[in-house]
Amino acid sequence: MTRMVLTVKVEPSYDDLPEERYHFPRTYLAQIERAVGDWAVYYEPRRSTAAASSRGGRQSYFAVARITSIVADPANSDRFYALVADYLEFDHPISFREGGTYFESMLLRDDGGTNKGAFGRAVRAISDGEFEQILRRGFEGALTDGAFAVPPVLPAGRVALRLISSDSTQDARPVLERLVARPFRDAAFRSSVRTAYDKRCAITGLKLINGGGRPEVQAAHIRPIAHGGSDSVRNGLALSGTVHWMFDRGLLSIGDDFGIIVASRKVPEDALRLIRPDRQLLVPKRVELHPLQDALRYHRENIFKG
Repeated sequence: MTRMVLTVKVEPSYDDLPEERYHFPRTYLAQIERAVGDWAVYYEPRRSTAAASSRGGRQSYFAVARITSIVADPANSDRFYALVADYLEFDHPISFREGGTYFESMLLRDDGGTNKGAFGRAVRAISDGEFEQILRRGFEGALTDGAFAVPPVLPAGRVALRLISSDSTQDARPVLERLVARPFRDAAFRSSVRTAYDKRCAITGLKLINGGGRPEVQAAHIRPIAHGGSDSVRNGLALSGTVHWMFDRGLLSIGDDFGIIVASRKVPEDALRLIRPDRQLLVPKRVELHPLQDALRYHRENIFKG
């Protein structure tokens, strides 16, 4: 098996939904076949669309997922879908280069510059060490117990892989074990959702920070994990404790236009005062982090009691 970097634009020209599938041409079939059963890191390039002149992409790694299988695209014989599971976003996007340090050795030219030819490949193999380094950076917020201290950045022209000690493979396995462990995924999901919503409740609009500097806001799954929901930020809402309870129990829901919907005659007047007067959900500034319409629809049709 082989670990991969999969490139996904903000507005993909392919039928990508990172939480569920990666759409790709036959050119990459053999590579991705070798990665089935293993993990892949998602990368957002500078180009935000298929247009060569487009810009706005973060040039950063932003999530990780496990490739479970490959299926043919029924509408195009030269395209395929890599189906994924265990999708999880990083606490914060990780630039492909920190100073002169590259996380992928193939992107570094001998003269210290960026290998643009390698960079142009939408699918790239990476070593276990490179994969581990990206994860360590990406989950800094969730790794609160200090078990995976992040090493310093090397001087310009070096490769991040060289930060790995000779016995690094012995602590790589616990990193992967954490990726599928519920406590770690909850911590990573909470950190990502709070960051996306600037630690502010999306329904009340309140941003409360306690004396220890921790935000009061919680992270709610729109489509619950038990119902097949993912740990994507797009399947999450930052909510204060009371409205989180109300949302999970179907007393509140969200429309396609992000309007806040209240279950008729089931929410007391005092609780209604918590909701923003305009009854509109606060959403992240970045459009690609807005709640998934499919997740909102699932909540309305299967959980909401209105």
